Amino acid sequence: MTAPHALTSELLTAFAEDPRGPVALALRQQLVPVEGEGGVVFPPTYADIGYSLDTLSDGTKVVTIDSVGAQANRIEPLFKRAAPGRPDNPLAALVPQIDIAIGNDRTVSILDAGHRLGDALIRSSGLADDARAAFKLYQDNGDASALAKLAPTSLVFGAWDSRDTQAKLPRILQSVIRAWDVDVLHRAAQYVPPIDYVAEGALEETGDKSENDVRSQLGFRHAPAVWRDDGRKEKVLGGVVVRGEIRRDVTINLVALRQLGGDNGAALRRYVLGLALVAAAEPPEAFLRQGCLLTPAPNGASDWAMVARTGERTPVALDADHALKIAREAKAAFGVAPDRTVKFDPGRARDALDEKKDGKTKKKAKG
Repeated sequence: MTAPHALTSELLTAFAEDPRGPVALALRQQLVPVEGEGGVVFPPTYADIGYSLDTLSDGTKVVTIDSVGAQANRIEPLFKRAAPGRPDNPLAALVPQIDIAIGNDRTVSILDAGHRLGDALIRSSGLADDARAAFKLYQDNGDASALAKLAPTSLVFGAWDSRDTQAKLPRILQSVIRAWDVDVLHRAAQYVPPIDYVAEGALEETGDKSENDVRSQLGFRHAPAVWRDDGRKEKVLGGVVVRGEIRRDVTINLVALRQLGGDNGAALRRYVLGLALVAAAEPPEAFLRQGCLLTPAPNGASDWAMVARTGERTPVALDADHALKIAREAKAAFGVAPDRTVKFDPGRARDALDEKKDGKTKKKAKG
């Protein structure tokens, strides 16, 4: 077996600068439930469809265990300042720590904003003008320097300023977890109240069905939850059994990285690459949701490879400590905005709502 290539300075330069260099770094990692092979895993459920389940042409069923967006939202907070009482987080020093103050005692980190720099929370705060200027600079000139200094994780995980400039930032890092060849299970349950409220005289007897339904919903009456083929399947889904594999696929898009321009572009790209390497090398969040606690397979391959333009794959050594060292050096060379706290502005939020309402009213009148 070929020994993995070390991430030398020369190789990092090729990743960030060479237009004929590798197109991506890729990881295919096998995961298993803590219960072991064959354990029941609970995917996320979605309104109206239940599990995100696809059937391939050969009949194989594939289910999403954690989507690209969900993985990004799990990984990005790794860069957040440590909570009080917890050890310092070395990753927090790599990016600006910017908080939005809401009211007197509530703050939200921009690293927790679902749409990142394009989130409504940002547009309704003292960060709005800086964010808009950074998006416009990128949109008009391909210059990502302001974005990298203000909110670099928006470049790593992607963002879309869909409510304002329409600027789109492609994901440099993408991760997704799917389970292959699955069978869907269902479950049933029966709630039994601690007492018979009617027999004890606490509630009167009634034959009114709607009244009894309400009593069941509030826990005053027996409440069964059973499998029904009537459009309510998501309420009684019981997880999946995986006959194939649970796989985490991670990609660092080096082509998208090399397209980031701006003043001191080489330092900018090396910095964003460093953050992407850190995010990729950190151990993944194991607890995805109730009934879905996953770890890397003991004997499963989890090696990184750089993928050439020809499709040739070459192993590379990527570990968390080396990635952190690379990112620290890159941040020092590039420089980012200082930590700060800005205020949420209810007036901005109200103006955005009124503008949207006026637009709908005018559109309706014109129609």
